[in-house]
Amino acid sequence: MNKTFQLGCVAALALAATGQATAQTAGSWLVRGGLTQISPDVKSGDLSPPAFAGIRANVGATTRLSGGITYMYTDHFGVDLPLALPFKHELTGDGAIAGVGKIGEVKALPLTVFAQYRFGESNAKFRPYVGAGPTYARFFKERSTATLSALTGGTASNPTTLSVDSKLALTLQVGMSMALNERWFLDAMVAKTFLKTRTTLSTGQTLDLKLDPVTVSLGVGMRF
Repeated sequence: MNKTFQLGCVAALALAATGQATAQTAGSWLVRGGLTQISPDVKSGDLSPPAFAGIRANVGATTRLSGGITYMYTDHFGVDLPLALPFKHELTGDGAIAGVGKIGEVKALPLTVFAQYRFGESNAKFRPYVGAGPTYARFFKERSTATLSALTGGTASNPTTLSVDSKLALTLQVGMSMALNERWFLDAMVAKTFLKTRTTLSTGQTLDLKLDPVTVSLGVGMRF
């Protein structure tokens, strides 16, 4: 975890205190805000010909301000919509080009809807939950670097550019909600998205990536 995310975790945990439980009953709206970190677990294919063997890429982790809204249809079942600012990921060389540094960057906006089941009584102080739902991973504002152009035959006047395919994937989550008082609560969640995508260069070459990112979120929320 980076330092920003660690500080956010410490600040949120410092708010935890004894008090009445938050009643997450049918018809409740739960609104939260905090931080989310996305860490891709990358398995890269090789850049397609013409290229020498073993040219691969890695995708870095990033943290952004985030939040979300949950609507409780019953005392146990709810629908959750995570919200966040776009995540900017750096692409770096790997495999045969490990060590060349940054070869590009891309912004990502994962759009997810979870169906959730919350355990325990609606007024319990601690409520673990599980969820599952579709994620549409939208990639945009891709940028390449001079390093990528040099590796693929681009020039200053005609640089190599790249695009990343947006994809639909499945996301599973586990989390917990801890009451701070009768309205405020602390929420923590870990999710795994099973995501594959393809990067296409302006040279016509392609690179397949299995991203399978792990998402960790921590926030403070209020019940309405």
